[in-house]
Amino acid sequence: MRRDGAANREKVLLAAEQVFAEKGAAASTDEVAQRAGVSIATVFRNFATKQDLIEATACRYLEKLTAEALRLADSRDAGAAFASLMKTLAAAGPVKMTLLDLLPPHDDDGEGLSQPVTESADAFRAALDGALRRAQAAGAARSDITAADVSLLLRALAHATDLSEGEALDRAVGIVLDGLGVPR
Repeated sequence: MRRDGAANREKVLLAAEQVFAEKGAAASTDEVAQRAGVSIATVFRNFATKQDLIEATACRYLEKLTAEALRLADSRDAGAAFASLMKTLAAAGPVKMTLLDLLPPHDDDGEGLSQPVTESADAFRAALDGALRRAQAAGAARSDITAADVSLLLRALAHATDLSEGEALDRAVGIVLDGLGVPR
């Protein structure tokens, strides 16, 4: 792909993330094109259908969260890294859940999703699990907690959180971290 084509694709994905997060299923590809500053033909040149765009946006978002989890895993203080990851994932949760809700019907384990989305979700879960295990090994998280427990708590926060509730979200994440035995 040429450099300008790759840049346009990235603009479209970033705009799609914002538009789908704001409008959910009501989001239009026209609005994505307008927000990206490209023509609708550019959107469809990169993504044949709206569903292709949704899947690519979900993959990109999961890959971004996975990269952040892996970046934090390299931190010296495993407890602080896990606390930071929880805060990041809680704040990102509403967008992640909106994008995943736009995908075809699927269960919590990803059954029914396309291979790229499934692979992105699996990589995300593995990164979350790795960060948790590292915090547990350092004594900075309860040993009886599983990544599935953490994922459930993050989904609950995502469903209960409005993106504008910064202070309330911070308090809620603090309560969850206390329950997980993670120092803040």
